[in-house]
Amino acid sequence: MPDVHAVSGPPSSGSTIRADVAVIGGGAIGHGIAWEARRSGRSVVVIDDAPGSGASWAAAGMLAPVSELHYQEEDLLELMLEASARWPGFAADLAAAAGSDPGYLTTPTLAVGADAADRRALLDLRAVQQANGLTVEPLTIREARRREPLLSPGIACALDTPGDHQVDPRLLVACLRRALAGGARATGSGVARAAEGFAVPDKAAGLLWQDGAVAGVALEGGGTVLAGETVVANGLHAPGLTGLPVSLHLPLRPVHGDILRLAVPAHLRPLVTSTIRGLVRGVPVYIVPRQDGTVVIGATQREDALGRGAGSSAGAVSAGGVYQLLRDAQVLVPAVAELELLECTARARPGTPDNAPLLGRVPLPGGPEDLQTASEMPGAQGSRHVQGLIIATGFFRHGILLTPAAAAICRELMDGIEDPRWAPFNPGRFPAAPSHLVEAAATPPNTQETA
Repeated sequence: MPDVHAVSGPPSSGSTIRADVAVIGGGAIGHGIAWEARRSGRSVVVIDDAPGSGASWAAAGMLAPVSELHYQEEDLLELMLEASARWPGFAADLAAAAGSDPGYLTTPTLAVGADAADRRALLDLRAVQQANGLTVEPLTIREARRREPLLSPGIACALDTPGDHQVDPRLLVACLRRALAGGARATGSGVARAAEGFAVPDKAAGLLWQDGAVAGVALEGGGTVLAGETVVANGLHAPGLTGLPVSLHLPLRPVHGDILRLAVPAHLRPLVTSTIRGLVRGVPVYIVPRQDGTVVIGATQREDALGRGAGSSAGAVSAGGVYQLLRDAQVLVPAVAELELLECTARARPGTPDNAPLLGRVPLPGGPEDLQTASEMPGAQGSRHVQGLIIATGFFRHGILLTPAAAAICRELMDGIEDPRWAPFNPGRFPAAPSHLVEAAATPPNTQETA
């Protein structure tokens, strides 16, 4: 991993760190939220013992609101388009703050079908995309191969998607960490006892409560972080935190994916200049070119962990998945067979029942009696949300794309602004688990207080 991930050890047992904002989770989403909070003038810490090593490490970085429009997921489209529109400014500001390139590229995406059935499927999807005002234009095979000469002459169709771009997630996380560290040095706003002024290299054990509000984080190493706002952004590990509100149900499931990185020999560069998103006998595959002469190939999706445990963020790589990716990528771009295989990686992404994120403040219980009881909690008067707590997890396929939007939404929530457009992603929208399961998994708020 990049050196930027190397930080000093966790706070000593019993020590206390104080910040305006504590972000649990060091992936792209968590770092993006932390950087946005820092830019708003708040002091911030990121709590993670292995930052950037989870789903963000394996992500391809496709910024694809058009291609990622799936049937019956139209509610996500507005959020994806909002994020896509924010990416140019977000990337430019980040590059300036970090002094390095996050790998943001505005090169287009080509959707390619291998046979007649794939062509029909892509054209059916295009009809849905057009109905939602999105631009997807068919190309002749000759036009597609003029743009990408190494495409197979046997492909059945190609469609141009100019609004779908890409970023390198590993460079992105490294830049966000540099920006957070550099901002702490430049402004003197670094947090005491936090590495580089922002990093807490420890695992979060649970939430701390005081006067009916979330007041920070208990660390596995024994220390504590006290904060006015706590953001839960640690993906699949979020439901395992103690002290979550009893009424909150986070139904996350691990969706594993295999991804390959390959070096392109000099005589084949560039292998492709556009991101290639293909269907091969109905199975998706993508090829994403990087500026360093490598390509990323991916798109497998499985809900088993190959013996690593359902909650693991780093699963074993599937031999069948690797075979499938190489086989299908070669159908679209035969020269893939001549590349050097550098890396096979698998990670689990946090999915929800509706494949949409859990993003926002946690509503207080909704029934009249519950609301009356909740309003009597210290610190809850005048509010319909749990104070001091924001949830930002369950981003599934869209974590990298949604990073700028999630960061902006969380900063607005900290500023007291709640945009009604994002109500469908309310983290309390799923019914609570049976009470005996909740009691086993979470400590009631009024039993865990700050020192």
